[in-house]
Amino acid sequence: MNAIRPTAIRAPNGLRALVAAGLATLLASTCCLGPLVLITLGFSGAWIGMLTVLEPYQPFFMGTALIALAFAGKRIWRPATQCAPGEVCALPSVRRVYQILFVVVCTLLLAAFVFPLVAPWLY
Repeated sequence: MNAIRPTAIRAPNGLRALVAAGLATLLASTCCLGPLVLITLGFSGAWIGMLTVLEPYQPFFMGTALIALAFAGKRIWRPATQCAPGEVCALPSVRRVYQILFVVVCTLLLAAFVFPLVAPWLY
């Protein structure tokens, strides 16, 4: 009863780093962009003002996001020839999705960096 098991497709380390960067970016933008987005969408209440509690930690979250994006970028943008046959990065469609998600997270992080400079014009 020796059944041949197909090789399992392993997720690249870049996905974990990309998820970590995305979470750190969302936490970094919670204090500043979060209230503006919620008010723009029509939400109101005193609880929105409590989102500024995370503001002292914003530089830490941004630094974490930059480090995680560096690791993710190294794994996601490497040539497909460096991927082992069983890895997800060898599949072109999956690579394209990871690259698009990488660009989206980079854009969100850039918005979190630029928002404090633009915020005085919006309020």
